[in-house]
Amino acid sequence: MNNPPFAKIFFEKRFFYYILDSNNLQQILTYFSTNILSEAISYGVGIIGQDEIDEINILNATKKGLTQVVGGQKVKPDIIIVDALNNIDTLGIPYTPIIKGDALAYSISCASIIAKVTRDRIMRQMDEIYPEYGFAGHKGYGTAKHIAAIKEYGLCKIHRRSFTKNFVK
Repeated sequence: MNNPPFAKIFFEKRFFYYILDSNNLQQILTYFSTNILSEAISYGVGIIGQDEIDEINILNATKKGLTQVVGGQKVKPDIIIVDALNNIDTLGIPYTPIIKGDALAYSISCASIIAKVTRDRIMRQMDEIYPEYGFAGHKGYGTAKHIAAIKEYGLCKIHRRSFTKNFVK
């Protein structure tokens, strides 16, 4: 609902063929994130704000964020692997989309973990600003509690209007 998409890219020193899907690692994401960053040659996180997401849509915002990350890297990879995205601007660097890349490619799994840890940190910060919405608990997802808070308090600055229009008049 209001968690920004994070374009992710990760360049690893070594390649492992499998790591558990990052969605199954919620309780240890921060631990993994610290270890991933210590091993990374280079990494970046792209954040696109809710107003721009509303303007260009979530898919295009994700692609734009990835392009920003690629452009900001000092170390350029020979190839980029991405989780199921096509038609993206990788600034001339070849890319390969992998369906269910989170579960199949170590770099994509690691990038997803970094993105989730970053998103969770941002949502905890937003929870301090907007405590009535409970962002620290639901991380911006459309849970029943989150929707109830929106119905009671209305939308705040960080809510994506393009998503919330489905249940808020």
